Amino acid sequence: MARIAGIDIPRDKRVVISLTYIYGVGSTTAKKVLKEAGVSEDTRVRDLTEDELGKIRKALDEYTVEGDLRREVSLNIKRLIEIGSYRGLRHRRGLPVRGQKTKNNSRTRKGPRRAVAGKKK
Repeated sequence: MARIAGIDIPRDKRVVISLTYIYGVGSTTAKKVLKEAGVSEDTRVRDLTEDELGKIRKALDEYTVEGDLRREVSLNIKRLIEIGSYRGLRHRRGLPVRGQKTKNNSRTRKGPRRAVAGKKK
């Protein structure tokens, strides 16, 4: 397995797809990185040479990915909570942050249904 930005990327997939396994790298960024590195998108990871891998790593160093990006995002959320903004309150309560309705959906954020005390069938 090739190791880029601390992540073992899949060997049998095309490089452009494998790079998206890195947190903070989507398909657009992956294409930009490969263009900067001068590597074809159709190449499989197992067929990459060490020189090409080095070029890809060097091109990815310009972007904030993996641990640094995760840390940045968590610090941003923590800051919103500390200053007491509306978005921070929604984060604290575990509710949707971006203005979605919560009457019917949003089960992912709200969690499993709670039983109502004293309700008769």
